[in-house]
Amino acid sequence: MQDARLAELARGLVRYSTAVKKGERVLVELFDAPVEIGVALIREIRAAGGIPFLQTHSGRLQRELLAGAVDEQYRFLADVELRRMRGMQAYIAVRGAHNIFESSDVPAERQRLAMRLLRPVQNRRVQKTKWVVLRWPTPAMAQQAMMSTEAFEDFYFKVCTLDYAKLAPGMKALKSLMDRTDRVRIKGPGTDLRFSIKGIGAVACGGLRNIPDGEVFSCPVRNSVEGEIAFNTPTVYQGASFENVRLKFAKGKIVEATANNTRRLNEILDADDGARHIGEFSLGFNPHILHPMRDILFDEKIAGSFHFTPGQAYEEADNGNRSQVHWDMVSIQRRDCGGGEIWFDGKLIRKDGLFIGGAWSALNPDKILRR
Repeated sequence: MQDARLAELARGLVRYSTAVKKGERVLVELFDAPVEIGVALIREIRAAGGIPFLQTHSGRLQRELLAGAVDEQYRFLADVELRRMRGMQAYIAVRGAHNIFESSDVPAERQRLAMRLLRPVQNRRVQKTKWVVLRWPTPAMAQQAMMSTEAFEDFYFKVCTLDYAKLAPGMKALKSLMDRTDRVRIKGPGTDLRFSIKGIGAVACGGLRNIPDGEVFSCPVRNSVEGEIAFNTPTVYQGASFENVRLKFAKGKIVEATANNTRRLNEILDADDGARHIGEFSLGFNPHILHPMRDILFDEKIAGSFHFTPGQAYEEADNGNRSQVHWDMVSIQRRDCGGGEIWFDGKLIRKDGLFIGGAWSALNPDKILRR
């Protein structure tokens, strides 16, 4: 791995994404990521005047812990982690994966136990720190993307070091539009979905929370979702892979859910009442990401996509839905993926993955890459 690329990535995460200031405590968590990126982050945090802290994780060891998870164990762990998170002003997580299916054989009830008890830690991190999360390019990820390891690394650094300032004008316009929108309709193959986002507000994401980035999200009014949706992008959640997910809604609730693994899909959606309601609606537009690779931090930013999320709502665009689940499901509406339309208050805003009219059309890939 080239030191210059590592240094550039670390600089963006510390100076831009989390804007570390003198004296701020920063927790760096590495999940199956190499020492070199940890070193680069620690050095950059110190150079910014911050105080670095480090935690490392192994997917195989995490699986072993989860496989025998008990209430007392994760209650104690949550208490320890929450106390530490309360002392942090910023958080940077670099998440690699040697095997995305590492936890696929962990019993669902064990995973639900851990997620439920650790949720306050995540809530504290999301709501009270400056945070950013990104993946690390491993050979396993290259396989998911059907690319060579070298080609995938080049793609990864191009995507993750995008000049997100280029997105700012278009995102501002799209956020303003969504802030004043009431009725949303989404149409496409197998999809005819209607809901309201009135009064929820929208959030522009340009490199401050997730890397790669490139989305503006809102959230449906909790009981407003009606219709059905067919997702054309595969998804991995809790170590299991899902394809051809179809959801049917009535009064905001998922009343029917099918996929290649319908039983497991419904087990997750039955985790709690909030898991069958939607906690996020978002439009993705990163110009470098065109194809799914079963990694949500990339897939949810695919140019011409949207995602619709069963489970927990974000505090910044909140409909009050609470759940241990937050499952971003992605549909690509570009013409090469079947096409589709998004309407706001009866006005066509995006067709076949391209924005129409208004300053938000600056988010179309050709315009971003031309600047």
